[in-house]
Order: sequence, then structure tokens, then C-alpha cells
Amino acid sequence: MKWLKDERFHYWKRWTMLLSKLMMIGIVLIGMSMGMLYLLTVFMGAPELQVPQTTIYYDHDETVISESNQDGQNRYWVDLEHISPNVIDATIAIEDRHFYDHMGFDFKRIGGAILADLKAMAKVQGASTITQQYARNLFLEHDKTWKRKIAEAFYAYRLEVHYSKEEILEGYLNTIYYGHGSYGIESAARTYFGKKAEELSLAEAAMLAGIPKGPGYYSPYADAERAEERQSTVLQAMVSNNVLSEAEAMQAETENMALQTFTEETKSDIAPYFAQEVKKELRSVLSLDERVIEQGGLHVYTTLDAQMQKAAEKWVASSIDQKSDIQAALVAMEPTSGAVKVMIGGRDYSESKFNRATMAKRTPGSTFKPLLYYAAIKNGFTPSTLVRSEPTTFYYDNEKKTYSPHNYGDVYANEEITLAQALALSDNVVAVKTHMFLEEKTLVNTAKSFGITSKLSAIPSLALGTKPVGMMEMTEAYSMLANGGYSVSPYYIEKVTDRDGKVIYEHSSQSELVLDPEAAFVTTSMMTGVFDESLNDYTRVTGSGVDHLLTRPAAAKTGSTSTDSWMVGFTPQLTAAVWVGYDKGEKLNHRNDGSYTKKIWANFIEEALAEEKATDFKKPDNVVGIEVDPQTGLIATDNCPVKRLTYYIEGTEPSHLCEDHPGTPSSEQEKQKKGIFDRFFNWIR
Repeated sequence: MKWLKDERFHYWKRWTMLLSKLMMIGIVLIGMSMGMLYLLTVFMGAPELQVPQTTIYYDHDETVISESNQDGQNRYWVDLEHISPNVIDATIAIEDRHFYDHMGFDFKRIGGAILADLKAMAKVQGASTITQQYARNLFLEHDKTWKRKIAEAFYAYRLEVHYSKEEILEGYLNTIYYGHGSYGIESAARTYFGKKAEELSLAEAAMLAGIPKGPGYYSPYADAERAEERQSTVLQAMVSNNVLSEAEAMQAETENMALQTFTEETKSDIAPYFAQEVKKELRSVLSLDERVIEQGGLHVYTTLDAQMQKAAEKWVASSIDQKSDIQAALVAMEPTSGAVKVMIGGRDYSESKFNRATMAKRTPGSTFKPLLYYAAIKNGFTPSTLVRSEPTTFYYDNEKKTYSPHNYGDVYANEEITLAQALALSDNVVAVKTHMFLEEKTLVNTAKSFGITSKLSAIPSLALGTKPVGMMEMTEAYSMLANGGYSVSPYYIEKVTDRDGKVIYEHSSQSELVLDPEAAFVTTSMMTGVFDESLNDYTRVTGSGVDHLLTRPAAAKTGSTSTDSWMVGFTPQLTAAVWVGYDKGEKLNHRNDGSYTKKIWANFIEEALAEEKATDFKKPDNVVGIEVDPQTGLIATDNCPVKRLTYYIEGTEPSHLCEDHPGTPSSEQEKQKKGIFDRFFNWIR
């Protein structure tokens, strides 16, 4: 029998040696494979981490006004140092307790998962590490297939080779889904507890760490009792991982947590029409595509003044009959810089996304007249220039055509009135006479210097604003009067930073002196007459009815056509334009609809600047102010019942005293008195 034993011995010896060789070959092959895998991973380089993040928009005070939460998703990125240590400990304990010991995948957990899957004859148990989950969130779909698991392991290994454990953990905590549209721990902390991730308590951290396994199942909003049970499981895992004592876990379980009141409704953004323009500027000025704008984690610092915006929205809503189909738009801009502070493009963004403030062109009516009177002042006219107001027919185009403008209500002075009165009273005949005297092309060229780019025609009616222009064009033009004649371009974005805080864009204003500062100031001074009832004559100034609302110097002009009602004006700090009309060009009922713009404009200006000190318009050195009689435009005397301080370019001011009132000395008498005084003065020297 000895030979049999020897035979068995040699048999097992051969098999043992064979198995040993096979194991050695296997180890060598595995080593070579791992080496090749490592070399391949190094050769391929670090995988690009394209993590979608919420883009945040701020107003001029850096208060959040809007977020790009596409499809209800909120994504924020915070550094690991700004995440509560409780969150880190809880997450590692429940998701991957050997996180710091593996290279992307845990063989022990994988083995257990394989056995569970074989037993169930299906893919039922996960064994993903934190790194694998992060890889899945970045690069893969969430289906449960072995093909996806192999790819997941490969990506996880690449992450481990090229990134530190801290970078991987930070990425995971910023991308994992916590339910209810919240991606990342910062979004989850805000959604569930209304606080930052770095402020989360132990109990809160444990609650949130338990959610990713089943966001719709373990959410406290879905089932509070189930969420608490999961929280307890997380706390016990932390005890097992030696980061927490039993006593600390028990104390955390009894902590009262203040959950936020949850609603599936998303908050409406502030100033949606303004936001629309900001995104246009991101595309046109920064050349960013839609994906970067929506998911790039940008921080966009805008020019919007949220408080002014609320005031504007309030006055538009409260001034117009809610049952009316009439539309409205409002723009407010800083005249010195062009920073757009307020924008309303329609009465309801949810019903109409058409931005009437930037997309529409409407006839501006008499709001065009200040451009005409600026040209007149520049070409030798003065506020005291007299022009006769009476029905007039004008011949043009080599006298082949005629034009007969009418004043509102067919009311005329039937005598000469000053240019200052003509503007304040909005006399159409005087405007067209002035326009024709200057020659029609003068106004076209002047409008271009004011930044008007819309097509204009050199016709008599242009003086009355009969050619459509954009609302932003009028706001820009009036801002040039307000700032003393400097070019200004509207803009919406002050600065943009990327997800890492690096500045990728910063606005830089460039302006040049385009208008004559003296003529601009005199025109501005004339425009304040819109609110001065001392200029009333055969009709009332166009600012009547709202002049009592204003407590600060303001210059403005109303404008109305059969289909459009405007009010555009400014203070030294703010330019604002208001338009009211129907989208389909229906005719306005001016008895009712025409008063909207004035009421909105005056109330908005007062509320918008309530915290600002009232300031006067800055007078150029070679402009002089003289008290004149508003009716004659001559130097006022003590006998003139009304006096108005009026400004002139030096050398063009009136030199004669008003003689229209009883007891007023004639110019010759005044000269004689001055002569006697001069002789007396010389005698006493």
C-alpha cells in the first residue's frame, strides 16, 4: 500500500505546485494589470470635473436676487473647511468607513455585495465607496449594471490617483443628492434647516447624512419617523467608527431640530425682465453659452437696486386699473454711469415675456422736444426767445407738401410765448416752428448725438416725436442732459466671478463729452418748468397734477400720441422713463389712460430716492441765472407778480426790464437812475 500513499502524495504535490504557480502567475498578472492601469491612468491625466452648480445673481448691494435653479435644482459649492465636521464624520461613518484606507473601491464590501447578488440572482446590494459615488455623479448614469460598476471603479481609481482624499470628499459632499432639488450639503442645509453647511449641529448632520441612500424615502418631509430612525442608524455608525460616544449619540437623538417650512413652489425671481437682459449681456459681452450661464456656478453682480425695483413694481401695479389690458414699462438708470437700476418690461412676466423696455419701439410724442430745444439753445435761441403760438400750416419738400400741427384740445395762445413756456406747456406749433427754423436735418443729427439709433426722418412732424424709438434710447438721451452732456451706455452687470471666485469680467465705463454742457444745463433748467405752475398761461403745464408730489429738483417731459403715453425725466441721481400703451396699438383714452405715466413717474422717483439727499443740478461756470417774468422772458422787477429764476448761456441773458406791469420803470428811466447813482458814487469816493 506504500506505493498508493506515495502516488497520492505526488498527486497532491503536483496540484499544489500547479496551484502555487497559477497563484504566482495570477499575482504577477494582477500586479502587471494594476501597474498598467496606473500607467494608463497617469497617461490619461486627471479627469475633468464638470460639476453643475447654481449660478447666483446679486443686486448692487450684493444681496441674492435670483438663482439658476433649472428644473428646481439647487447646487452650491463650498470648501471642505466650510462644512461642519459633524457632516464629514457622519457621512464617512454611514457611507464609507474605510474611505481613507482604499484606492477607490473596497474589496471586502464588493465581495459581500457579490454574494448578496448571487443569492438573490439580481443586482440588489451596492458596495460603492464615496469615491465611486462621486465618480457616478460626475461621469455616469445611475443604472444598476455590472458594466456601469466596472466603469465606475475605473473612474474612481482615476480620481484617487489624481486627487487627494480631501478633494474627493469635498466634491462628493457638494454633488450628492439630498432630495427636493437639493444637490450638495450647502443646498441641503438651506433647504431643510435654513442655515449654512458649516453651522449644522450633530443631530442635523446625522439627519442629512442619512438621506442620500433614499432621498424620497428618508427625507423628514416625506416621513418624519422614518427619517429619525435613519438618523439613529447614522449616529450608531458614528459610535462604531469611534468618532462619537454613546452618550453624545443619545443626546443628539433627543435634540429638537427646527425644520424649515417646506413648499414645492419655487419663489418668483425679483425683476424677471431685468434678469432676461442680464443673461443677454452674459451671452453677448462675455460670450458664455447657455450651459455655463445656467450650471457654471457663476456669481453675477448686477446693477439692480432691489428696493427701487419693488417701489417701481408697486406704483405700476397700484396706479393702473387691474382689469385693464393696457401694458406698462419702466426703466430707471444712473445718469452718470449708465447702470440700470430698475426694469419693468410689462405688467406680468408670467403672461408675457416680451420686454417692452428693450424690444419695443413706440412713438415718443412730446418727450422728443427737449432734444429739439437743446438744438435751439445751441443755435442761438434762449429760454426767453418769443415765438407766436397760433394755428399754422407748414410747407416742406420744396413746398410740395403741407403739415398743420395742432395743440392738445386745439388751444393756442394766439400771441408770442417764450421758449421756456412752449416746452412747459408742450405747445406743438412753437415746437414745429423752431424745428423748421433750424432746418429739419438739425434735429435728426442732434438726436444721433443723444444716442438715438432708430431711423428718423427729416420731416416737420419729427419735432413732435412721430417716429418710433426705443425706451432705452430715450432714457439714455435724457441721462446725457442730466450728467452735463457726457455719453452714457446702459449696462446691467458690474462683475462676474467663476465658481472659484476668480473675476472673469468687470464693467468699465467709458464716456466722452458729446453735448454742449451749457446748452444741456439750460435745457434741463427749462425742463424743470414742467412742474412750475408759474408758467401756466393759456393752458396748464404738463406736470400739473403731480408737481405737489415732488420734494426735490426734477426735470422731465410728458409725451402723448393717440397710442402712447410717456413720461421721461431725471434728477441729478436718477433718470426714469415710464411708458403706457396697448401692445396692438389700440388708441388710448387720454382722459383715463393718459394720467398713469405721470402718477407712476412722480411717485416712483420720490420713493426711489427717499433716502437720498435732494441736490440741485450742477451749473456750468459760464451760465448765469436771472429772475425773469415768465410771460415776457424779460428781467423781473418788483412789480412783476411772478418771478422765475431762469438760466442762460452767459451773454445771451435778457438785458431789458419787464414793462408789462403797472409801476414798472421803463428801461430808459432805469438807466437814468443808475446814472444818478453812479455820479453820486463817484462824488463820495
